[in-house]
Amino acid sequence: MESKYILETEHVSKSFGELEVLKDINLQVEKGEVICIIGPSGAGKSTYLRSLNQLEKITSGKIFIKGNLFLHREKNRTVEKISAEKRRGLLLEMGMCFQRFNLFPHKTALENVMIAPITVKKEKKEAVRREALELLDRVGLADKVDQYPSRLSGGQQQRVAIARALAMKPEIMLFDEPTSALDPELVGDVLQVMKDLAQDGMTMLCVTHEMGFAREVADRVLFMADGIIAEEGTPDEIFLNPQNPRTQSFLKSILNP
Repeated sequence: MESKYILETEHVSKSFGELEVLKDINLQVEKGEVICIIGPSGAGKSTYLRSLNQLEKITSGKIFIKGNLFLHREKNRTVEKISAEKRRGLLLEMGMCFQRFNLFPHKTALENVMIAPITVKKEKKEAVRREALELLDRVGLADKVDQYPSRLSGGQQQRVAIARALAMKPEIMLFDEPTSALDPELVGDVLQVMKDLAQDGMTMLCVTHEMGFAREVADRVLFMADGIIAEEGTPDEIFLNPQNPRTQSFLKSILNP
């Protein structure tokens, strides 16, 4: 099925018991679009991102990837089933980077990047090694390929994690506050890698507290609060002329502490 949207969610809701964390989230993402999601803690930002690739199972709603139905649930039950093989294939279209790097401590940077294409996609080791070396060079770590995570700074580990996600050749990258666990002086290198990805046309959804990054890189900024998308617009619309009082209050507290 052809669709102009690479990713869509319709009426997505998520509850933990009585607590409704996501409330009727509708979003359409075009290929190559960079979307930054901002908002206070507890707004549902990370839960929404995690629901896209099944780390959290939505309570209700539909998720489409590249025009294909990926998941449809109502009242905590899967309504429309797709084959496990098709679901797996669609899931591989999304890469994800977390706050914590989750690297294998007993494997080098190069081995961390190589492991998924070999074990999951059954790709040939030599070809994977070549591509992994190129990816590590792309994220500025050509000189760290043989280092173990314990010998790398937080920023370097996060860049390895980005290279590892890219090794699966996803069409969509999800970033869940990728710089929040880093010391301030290490943030810039990670953001630069993300900027380069955006310039290369990667479709990206990024939950971030880095307002400067959102203003510079995003095509669209979503402000989430209380489980809903309270406001969305271009960076100029959101940062220079926010309409929603919650957005205004949040930005005032962040930009003028």
